[in-house]
Amino acid sequence: MKNMPVFDKVTPSLLEAMPYQYAGKDINVCIETEEFTCLCPWTGLPDYAYLVINYVPAKTVVELKSLKMYFQTFRMVGMVHESAVNRIMDDLVKAVKPKNMSVELEFGIRGGITTTVSAEYHKRQRRGCIEA
Repeated sequence: MKNMPVFDKVTPSLLEAMPYQYAGKDINVCIETEEFTCLCPWTGLPDYAYLVINYVPAKTVVELKSLKMYFQTFRMVGMVHESAVNRIMDDLVKAVKPKNMSVELEFGIRGGITTTVSAEYHKRQRRGCIEA
């Protein structure tokens, strides 16, 4: 591990990328956990979410232990749901540079309301003329 988690701030430096041995061969990587938590920024109460990440790797994949440690750094951070999904997406895209990725968080019922937030990333294709 690069370093240990700090529990009062999100720590993307914990994320480690490993070489994808089959670069050029598209596969879907699906990661799921029921252990994602952050704090409601207004009440300080914990928000619990079911998290699903799907991505197609380009040259690297995320190392799972580092991902779990990264998720733990959200535990004591006040963050609205929409910010959490975007932060995870941004940090993972920066770490593994996938061809595409989706992140979805389904937050548990609070006050009779369940919230699901999602974000998607698609690597931009180069524009220009195609040579024959």
